[in-house]
Amino acid sequence: MELAHSLLLNEEAYNQLGEFQKAEFIFAWLQFLEKLLPVTSRADIRENQKKLVEQLTSLLNNSPGPPTRRLLAKNLAVLYSTGDTFSVYQTIDKCNELIRSKDDSPSYLPTKLAAVVCLGYLYKRLGRILGNSFTDTVGNVLKAMKNAESQGRYEIMLSLQNILNGLGAAAIPCHRDIYKAARSCLTDRSMAVRCAAAKCLLELQNEAVFMWSTDLDSVVTLCFKSFEGSNYDVRLAVSKLLGTILARALTSKQTTGKVCTFFADSSSVKICEMIRSSQVFLKPEVKSHYKLLSTVLVSGLAYVVFVSTLGAQWLERNFSAFLSHILDLVSQSHPKAIQSPTDAIGCRRCVSFILRATVGGLLEEKAQIAAAKEICQAIWKLKKVVDAAMSDGNLETKINTTDVTVSQHVLVCALQELGSLIHGLGTTAAPLLQDSSAGVLEAVISVILHPSISVRLTAAWCLRCIAVALPSYVSLLLDRCIERLSALKSCPEAVTGYSFAVAALLGAVKHCPLGIPHGKGKVIMTVAEDLLCCASQNSRISLQRMQAGWLLIAALMTLGPAVVQHHLPRMLLLWKCIFPSSPKDLETEKTRGDSFTWQVTLEGRAGALSAIKSFVSHCAGLLTDEVVQRLLPPLPSAVDLLTQLSSIYKSYGNSLKTPSTVYRHKLYELLAVLPPKAYEGNFSAVLKELVTDLTVPDSQIDASTFLLPPLCHENDRLLLGPLLQETDHRFIEEQVLFGNSIAGGSLEYDPYSIYEKFVKGDSLPKPLPPALSVISAATRLFGVMLQVLEQLLNSIKQTKGSRQQIVQLHVVSAFSTSLKHLANCKGSLGSEEVRRSALMLVMGALESSNPLLRCAAAECLARLAQVVSDSAFTAGLAQLSFDKLKSARDVVSRTGHSLALGCLYRYLGGIGSTQHLNACVGILYTLSQDSTSPDVQAWALHSLSLIVDLAGPLYHVHVEPTLSLVLMLLLSVPPAYAEVHQSLGRCLNTLITTLGPELQGSSTIVSALRTSCLLGCAVMQDNPDCLVQAQAISCLQQLHMFAPRHVNLSNLVTCLCMNLCSSYLLLRRAVVACLRQLVQREAAEVSEYAVALVKESKEDFTPADVNIREIGLEGALLGLLDKELDPRLCQDIKETLTHMLTSMAVEKLSFWLKLCKDVLAASADFNTVASIDTTQEEETAKVDDISVLTSDNDDRFHPFRNPRWSTRVFAAECVCKIISQCENAGSAHFDITLAQERKQRDSRDDFLVLHLADLVRMAFIAATDHSDQLRLSGLQTLQTVVRKFAAVPEPEFPGHVILEQYQANVGAALRPAFAPETPPDVTAKACQVCSAWIASGVVSDLNDLRRVHQLLVSSLLKVQAGKEAQNHQYNESTSTMEVLAVLKAWAEVYIVAVEKQKNQSDTHKQCLKLENSSEESYRDITFSASGLLDLVQADLGTLSKLWLAALQDFALLTLPPEYASQLPAEGGTFYTAETIENARPHYYNSWALILYATALWLTSTGFIVVDPDEGVTNLSRPVTPTTMCQDSSTRPLVKSPEDVNTDRFHLILGISVEFLCSPRSDAAMENIIACLHALQALFDVPWPRSKIGGDQELGVELLNVLHRLILTRESPDIQLAALEVVRLILFAAQEHVKEKRRSAEVDDGAAEKETLPEFGEGKDTGGLVPGKSLVFATLELCVCILVRQLPQLNPKLTCSPAVQPGKHLLLSEDGSRLVAAALVILSDIPAVCSPEGSVSVLPTILYLIIGVLKQTAVKLQDGRLRLTVAASLQALKGLLSSPMARAEKSQNAWTDLLRSALVTVLDCWDQVDGLLQEFDEVSLLTAITVFVMSTSPEVTTVECLQKRCIEKFKITLDSKDPLVQCKCYQLLHSIFQHPNKTVSYPYIHSLAPSVVGKLQETEKAKPENAAELQVIQEGIKVVTALTAAAEEQHRAHLVACFLPILISFLLDENALVSATISAKSLHEFALQTLMQIGPQYSSVFKKLMASSPTMKARLESAVKGNQEGIKVKTTKHAKNPGKSSSIQLKTNFL
Repeated sequence: MELAHSLLLNEEAYNQLGEFQKAEFIFAWLQFLEKLLPVTSRADIRENQKKLVEQLTSLLNNSPGPPTRRLLAKNLAVLYSTGDTFSVYQTIDKCNELIRSKDDSPSYLPTKLAAVVCLGYLYKRLGRILGNSFTDTVGNVLKAMKNAESQGRYEIMLSLQNILNGLGAAAIPCHRDIYKAARSCLTDRSMAVRCAAAKCLLELQNEAVFMWSTDLDSVVTLCFKSFEGSNYDVRLAVSKLLGTILARALTSKQTTGKVCTFFADSSSVKICEMIRSSQVFLKPEVKSHYKLLSTVLVSGLAYVVFVSTLGAQWLERNFSAFLSHILDLVSQSHPKAIQSPTDAIGCRRCVSFILRATVGGLLEEKAQIAAAKEICQAIWKLKKVVDAAMSDGNLETKINTTDVTVSQHVLVCALQELGSLIHGLGTTAAPLLQDSSAGVLEAVISVILHPSISVRLTAAWCLRCIAVALPSYVSLLLDRCIERLSALKSCPEAVTGYSFAVAALLGAVKHCPLGIPHGKGKVIMTVAEDLLCCASQNSRISLQRMQAGWLLIAALMTLGPAVVQHHLPRMLLLWKCIFPSSPKDLETEKTRGDSFTWQVTLEGRAGALSAIKSFVSHCAGLLTDEVVQRLLPPLPSAVDLLTQLSSIYKSYGNSLKTPSTVYRHKLYELLAVLPPKAYEGNFSAVLKELVTDLTVPDSQIDASTFLLPPLCHENDRLLLGPLLQETDHRFIEEQVLFGNSIAGGSLEYDPYSIYEKFVKGDSLPKPLPPALSVISAATRLFGVMLQVLEQLLNSIKQTKGSRQQIVQLHVVSAFSTSLKHLANCKGSLGSEEVRRSALMLVMGALESSNPLLRCAAAECLARLAQVVSDSAFTAGLAQLSFDKLKSARDVVSRTGHSLALGCLYRYLGGIGSTQHLNACVGILYTLSQDSTSPDVQAWALHSLSLIVDLAGPLYHVHVEPTLSLVLMLLLSVPPAYAEVHQSLGRCLNTLITTLGPELQGSSTIVSALRTSCLLGCAVMQDNPDCLVQAQAISCLQQLHMFAPRHVNLSNLVTCLCMNLCSSYLLLRRAVVACLRQLVQREAAEVSEYAVALVKESKEDFTPADVNIREIGLEGALLGLLDKELDPRLCQDIKETLTHMLTSMAVEKLSFWLKLCKDVLAASADFNTVASIDTTQEEETAKVDDISVLTSDNDDRFHPFRNPRWSTRVFAAECVCKIISQCENAGSAHFDITLAQERKQRDSRDDFLVLHLADLVRMAFIAATDHSDQLRLSGLQTLQTVVRKFAAVPEPEFPGHVILEQYQANVGAALRPAFAPETPPDVTAKACQVCSAWIASGVVSDLNDLRRVHQLLVSSLLKVQAGKEAQNHQYNESTSTMEVLAVLKAWAEVYIVAVEKQKNQSDTHKQCLKLENSSEESYRDITFSASGLLDLVQADLGTLSKLWLAALQDFALLTLPPEYASQLPAEGGTFYTAETIENARPHYYNSWALILYATALWLTSTGFIVVDPDEGVTNLSRPVTPTTMCQDSSTRPLVKSPEDVNTDRFHLILGISVEFLCSPRSDAAMENIIACLHALQALFDVPWPRSKIGGDQELGVELLNVLHRLILTRESPDIQLAALEVVRLILFAAQEHVKEKRRSAEVDDGAAEKETLPEFGEGKDTGGLVPGKSLVFATLELCVCILVRQLPQLNPKLTCSPAVQPGKHLLLSEDGSRLVAAALVILSDIPAVCSPEGSVSVLPTILYLIIGVLKQTAVKLQDGRLRLTVAASLQALKGLLSSPMARAEKSQNAWTDLLRSALVTVLDCWDQVDGLLQEFDEVSLLTAITVFVMSTSPEVTTVECLQKRCIEKFKITLDSKDPLVQCKCYQLLHSIFQHPNKTVSYPYIHSLAPSVVGKLQETEKAKPENAAELQVIQEGIKVVTALTAAAEEQHRAHLVACFLPILISFLLDENALVSATISAKSLHEFALQTLMQIGPQYSSVFKKLMASSPTMKARLESAVKGNQEGIKVKTTKHAKNPGKSSSIQLKTNFL
């Protein structure tokens, strides 16, 4: 194919190819040429033009296929428009000649068509350049059309469209001729021709004025004619034409020639006159029903086009006229439209569609609110008409008033649109409902009493929509309706109307997360019972009361188990009573009564069945065995009645027809949801009735359109055309689908559906008529039961004609359902006999004339193969189809059996047999090339695509030929056969999937396959059919997934952008699905290509794409999201945007923030000011807040005009995502100084912190909107902003933070959330923001903080008011949510205040240590922290009680189910018993912080304070934990403080242990840490420590829990917090042991010491019992921590090859902290043991401490000790100085063990010879010193040990490292000063000489640097200490040695000047030491001076020099004398 890439056709390569390859080659060349020509220079084109024109025109004769001829024509046109035009006339003549040719053979047809297409494109491109030649051309083309076949007519119409487009007004002479031709084509038998004619006329009307003036009527009539027998595409095209022409006629009515001024001139009256004058829609001459429906349908589509063309602003201005006109369509002005119920339903649906598509789709929220008011006005007007008609006293006239019957349809449409509008507006509709002038609620409620049932039902549904949109109205409306229902119990309309309303509202509750008060259920149940009980009192309304009663009960069931369980016994009793208890009673019943009583009875029983079905569906949790047993007894009686229905019906006549059908339907529905075992006794009776219903149906209606689609596989439904696919017009297209007899469902057919959950939120439920519902219920039930196929098959044989088809349809549906059920429950089909009959049934259906039935039969066959699951049987089925296909010639059999082959292996895990595969492929290849029947081709190709999918890798051998076949067909099948192209697209898609990643390969074969795939996609992209284009996009998407480098992304993005706003839903879905995949990999590229495309494109795009230029692809997607109504598409758009945001938000920060800001700010102007409450008492606040609102409001232009609330919510969520993306991207986003610096360096950089003002503004706008969802998102955004930016300092004002300037905004955003009418979830969220704001520390000034603090205080007052003051609009659990949110917020503030104060007291202590601490700064800090604490302190008394009460509730709620009986009957403090399940999650959300705050409060009071009036708090009930599990009668009136404290202690401990025992895997880290902090706080004070210390079991239990926590949670924060708790528990135990020892000594002071009992663990045996021992548990926990950080400590591991001995591990900082914490705990353990116990644990502790030392003692560069080493030395010191080492009973054992430990330390040294370079001698030397200094002398004075220790010191003294030497001197210094001479003397004797020797050596080599200097100084200190420690007689000798050394360090005056800094420092240090020693040993000193004059001279000169130096300094520093005083003091000793 590369050879095709040239400007001229490579004829040499072309001629070598075969026939089919030539076509492919040509297409590839033309495709390349199309891209090449626009970018080639004009000179090059002119040079090659002649040759090119020749090549292109010669191709005309090669009979090119449809895609090729279109490309050929485009290229010719481009060539002439960029090159020279002089030869263009020759080309035109040639084309005309080809068209005139008399050759009519099929082979010549493509040439003719190509010529026609060429003419079209030439004129389109060159237009008026071609002068007058067009008249001949047009004449010639029109002449040719007279005897052209359909393809010819199709191409001629499209060509004429192009000619008109190119010539514009110049073509006026031909307009009439073209108009005539197009008229005839508009009613052509070929649908494609009709579409083309519509497009041609659409083009024509641009210039042909007569079409929308003089000929308007005939155009309209013509359009209606063209709808007869039309398909979806024709309806779309013609309605577009009709709508556009009418809009054109309207706009130019006055201003002929000037179209744009219609806004000013067209008044609303004119539109009505306009449309009525042409009597456009609903022509009176429409006779048949189907014609009527199709007319109604198309008028619907045309209206929508009409209004869209005129635009949203036109609709806003003329809405009232438009509304009255539209509603008029279903009024008495058109009696034909509503003469039968089915017609009326169809017309109503059409009107609803028009209103939804215009009002719902075009208008923005503000305009929708205005529209809703208009609709209300219309409802009020109609209500008056009805009232007037009804006021007539005579009953007869009342019912027959025509006005009433007619007005009902108008009202239904109006109510339906009102409901949908409000549903869409959500909580933004609040102002509309509050507007008393509109009176929305009054209007809806007033028509609940309308005489027509459909109006009453729609009004109820409208109320339901209002309730879902505005949850705050649910309770209110329920109360109102229940009250009216009770008051008007004797009015039949009121009983049904209000019961419908209540049922509808109950159905709405599950869509309202805030629910309704629990008590409502009880009220409704009572009303329902009352209605049922008094039904028989008044025969006039007994029917209505019966229906209403059961309807209410059925609706009540939707509230779920929590509500229903309270009413279950009453409901089961009613259920039992409604049916006769025995067959005998039923017989007596039959003999009594008349038709009316039977009607009531059947209605009542059907209602009862509905209620039970509703119960089973919604309350599965209550279906215990016991309940099921109580449900079953009435069933046999219900089935008996079913079998008797026909005889009752015969006895009492026609009036019972509907009730008996409804009864059947309801019984079948109930049985289908019950397990079949429940009614096995009645199986045969039920089956018999089912068979009758399915085979002898009452109606002759073909129900295939609603029975079969669910039974067909969704892939196969694509074969059935757009009718079964999802389109934007599905709502009315269903009418055509249902055919003549059904107008689709309607609410009045089954009032019980009003409370069900619908598939789509706002669309009215559409139950089918009873006769059809019964059939669908029967097929479903049959599917669940075992089947009796033979009877059914016989019944098919017995019927004839159309009736046989209907029976066959029912039987196949039932059988298919049953196979599906069998496959799901792995059942079997039974005997051979059954299989045979099943096969007969399916084979018969495969050859049905109904394509839907054939599809269902193929699916049924696949299920049959799955259930039988026998390969021989499956092969037999395949063979049957093979044989049929070989012999059959009719389309029906060939389509059915080819699909059967494709489906057969669908559920068998794919095709495994090559033989079967080859046979299928062979047959399907043949069928797919059968050009005589497009249907056969489409089905065969679809089947082939299924086989490719099922064969998987087996198909590889067939890929090449199949791909060639697909390409060949794509290039040759006429575009009119869209269904064939769609199947080809599916084939190509599955082939690409089969090839998969292999497509990336570079071999010739793969490369050729890839090129073919890309060519196929290109052909499909050019196809006029939108669904084929969608296929092309999904093929390219697959290709991009497998071989991304080979897909031209730029072209693909271009294609996607062009189709982003297509009018076809499936194409839009394909585009967005593809974008979603592309942006996951290449978001930036996709975005750039989209913008580049718009900038380059010359052609105008659709309006949405123009936006790409300004707001990028992202903005265009946001705009689409705002307009799109399809939920799946919206979800995809959101995901696409989220992926783009994730990968690009940080780079394009300003762009994304601007997008979000535009979306949010677009609504701000009309929302915020209204919703802010400015009646604050603080005037300043008022001014601040308002200025915040009104600033920045002067943006004139918004890319988004009032977006919908859901889009704004998404934008707010995007802001949060942007913040989190920036958080991951780097710290500069949250550091303003750094951000500004980097911004100055590179202006392209952008940082989030620079946009803080925008972030706050967006959060503010969202938080103060009318929409509750948006308020929640806004508050969430605000909270995120506060949390992330709280610590960012403000560089211009040190000591302040950047957020401080936004106080007014935050206050203003939060205030509305605390208004009384705000929903509790918003208030709860606002509490979180308040606490985050106060706790963040942004505001330090208390007065500023008070604004937000005040909001929390007001909430607290509300909480204190208790249950009585609760809001009764919502479920009780919402007040629990709000209360807990308030308490949690206060807890957070309190915790932060306490922590700040604690930190400050720590810093204060540090400050005091420093000399010059600045008092002022410290005072500031304390003020802010103690100030915050003071704020809380005021309410702390109340808060502490509430916190304790909440914790008590939580403790009760965490009890396991078996303790349910112990829970208080009336609920807890903050929850009610009935709503316990709903309340649980709120407690789980907030308990942890409340627990921590309570623990802190108890700690601060030290557990001492007990409130004197503890018993009487101002809550609704006393709430101290004393009430736990006790009832009031047994509770003591006052508890002792000790008891109260104990209760509180156990409450906190119990909750913590319960949670920490098994924190759920999803438990938040914050909760675990808060819980551990609470325990730390608890054990920080003595009293709780005494409790835990005194209760060893409790301590052990807690340690075990913490051990498990450490094992399961890796987080270092959690582990450190847990270790801190362990330390405190151990400390408590130590205190306890000390206390016991002390009191024992006090008591037995006089007794002998030996008799004292042993306290501490281990008693007198030393044994520790695992599980009971605190010490053992602590050790376990510490070992766990240490071994996880240092695996080498585990002796088992040390031997394994995994751990290399001697290799040191470098721990992380967290690891080191954990090890250090564990070591601290280890060293404390012996203090808890008895002497014997301490001996037991000592070896382990020593092993671990020395092990850590050994493993982590590695040298650091700067000589510092590592944290773990320091900790282990500290622990060692603590351990060695333990009193147990000296206790009588343990001293010897300790001594032995400590010696061993010292040996171990010494051994460490010897083990690491090879590793000395990194080993830290200092640490081990320090350890030895710790042993020497801290143990009793007998441990270390053993000769052999002492020798080894001294040896180590000697080695270290000789170290070359000055740091090591220095440390060694320091350690010796402390040993030499040891008070016990037996310890210190051996060291002195061995090491002193070498120390002195080293100092003497220094005389010669002076120190070079600070480190060496320090070594000498330390040496001097050691010798000084030695001198002090020496005995009297030796001291003189020592001093005599020492002084000369010191004097040798002194320098004379000359040397001092030139000496190094080190030498000078040494000189000064030596001088100071001499001055100290001289006076001490003056005799020796004087003797020495006398004997050595040189020394004396040296010393004197040094002293003199020093004094002079001091003088100089004093004169210099006279102004600041304090500095030198210290030196003076030290030099005055001579």
